[in-house]
Amino acid sequence: MSNFDLFNPTDDHIALRELVHDLTKGVIEPQVKEYDEKEILNEALLRKMGSEYSLFGITVPAEAGGHGLDATASVIVHEELSYSDAAFALSFLAHEVLFVNNLYHSGGTFLREKYIPPVLDGTAIAGMAMSEPGAGTDVLGLTSHAEKRGDRYILNGVKQWITNGNCGSYFLVYARTEKGNRQAISSFIVEKNFKGFSVGKKEIKMGMRQSPTCQLIFEDVEVPAENLVGAEGGALTHMMRNLEIERLTLAAMSLGIARRALDEMIRYAAVDRSAFGKKLSEFGQIQQLIAESYARYRASRAFVYETALRVNPQSRESLSAAAAKLSATQMAEFVARAAIQVFGGYGYTREYPVEKLLRDAILLSIGGGTNEAMQKNIMKDLREGLA
Repeated sequence: MSNFDLFNPTDDHIALRELVHDLTKGVIEPQVKEYDEKEILNEALLRKMGSEYSLFGITVPAEAGGHGLDATASVIVHEELSYSDAAFALSFLAHEVLFVNNLYHSGGTFLREKYIPPVLDGTAIAGMAMSEPGAGTDVLGLTSHAEKRGDRYILNGVKQWITNGNCGSYFLVYARTEKGNRQAISSFIVEKNFKGFSVGKKEIKMGMRQSPTCQLIFEDVEVPAENLVGAEGGALTHMMRNLEIERLTLAAMSLGIARRALDEMIRYAAVDRSAFGKKLSEFGQIQQLIAESYARYRASRAFVYETALRVNPQSRESLSAAAAKLSATQMAEFVARAAIQVFGGYGYTREYPVEKLLRDAILLSIGGGTNEAMQKNIMKDLREGLA
């Protein structure tokens, strides 16, 4: 009989999970309430993820300073971080997946050597800028544009909903490089100190409060031609490829939220709270909420980790990545809402963590492509599979 463990395939995966588990319990958990209430990112702690705990560069080869691990490792990290604080995990994801993974697997030697070291050691915080005020799910509708002039590109446009927008030093920015051609999208590395770059308003949000979401403004920003990532007009390929691991790690964040919600409601119902002379867990209605939550969580977790085995930079796994995100994010909302119901009035207060779990879970069905977009993409891939 095989000893293969879907959730911890190798000793490296086991060690990584133990490291992040201990980190969340001892370092992240104690600061969650403070930074959620302040609605600011704990920048010093995010930087320590690189400088002190060496958690950046999970999917970057060891020879380039990373860990040389896979999508499963990335799922493990995001699941464990989100058990304590999905908001902090979201800023981690924007830096680690949207910038570091994307740049390394899409950029050339020059950009790798210049920008990868400072983002791996936490010297710089980074993010990715794709969405716009009028182009979110419809990414091909973006209007930001970059015009080649000699040895540089002149970039103009506005980006919306950008994670780490007010604390990032580097951003991977998508823009159109050929008028009238929806497919001609390029990406560039833009530094915060480039003339013409500015940060717009910071959004005040329902959840994910520790993770800053801002508008970025580009007014005749001069971007050196060597900061073009890959070929001009070829960004759609690596954009879609990176979206797969982004959607997978967002699904992993849903797993972390759901596991925390389950732990909280099981403990509350079976140990902490009694009614009519019995523990809450003895009532059928409560049993149904917890049992349904557990079953959905276990099913989603298996799906996410099975998909992770097949996601890599060399192949496409768009159907499973979209389906994993769709199912896991729906599951997390269900489980977090069930936890509030089990807690009753206490669950609706900030005295207990379950209300925050639901606030944070809702964003995951929107970011990285809405769940409605996932449904559309799934149907498209299924139709094409019939051909």
